[in-house]
Amino acid sequence: MVEDTLAPYVIEEARSSRSRCRTCRKKIEKGKLRLGILLEGPYGTGYLWHHLTCAARRRLEDVEAAYAQPAFEKGLKVPALEKLQALQEKAEKERADRKELPYVEKAPTGRSKCKRCGAGIEQDSFRVVLAREVAFGSQVRSGPINVHPKCVAEELDTEDCMTEVEGFGEALHAHSGLDAATVDAALAEIGSLG
Repeated sequence: MVEDTLAPYVIEEARSSRSRCRTCRKKIEKGKLRLGILLEGPYGTGYLWHHLTCAARRRLEDVEAAYAQPAFEKGLKVPALEKLQALQEKAEKERADRKELPYVEKAPTGRSKCKRCGAGIEQDSFRVVLAREVAFGSQVRSGPINVHPKCVAEELDTEDCMTEVEGFGEALHAHSGLDAATVDAALAEIGSLG
């Protein structure tokens, strides 16, 4: 195939398991549907690959453009565009429902563990979700960690904790989605942060 005839999008079954999804960063297994988005970069022209379902959740406009082309060979079994649009709507709802850090909640199960002390967090007891620094190569992001209320003060004092002590109580009230009395009860369990 000559480079100047490459289509802007291609949907195909992965020919091997060597490519990685640019959305979820996981391998695209051989035979799985993938979306290629044409890119002209410093090393030439090529496709950036995404699982088709990952692209639907994050890049629906590219998926719709690929379906409009159509970017796939006749006979390839691709899901209906409506199914992919439903995935995107679900992903948008999940992003909208995601709570901002820090927040407090009642543990829905007894399976989570405190990242500070390592002990289990009992079902229906308070767990506080804080932001901890997470490094991905040269990138630094924040990731959520669960801690017991009694471990919050120690965790806030660590170097990689990205949650600030200043305004902590107000942030819990604003982000938790619980009534004020419940958040106040959690703050009482947390104790003094000074």
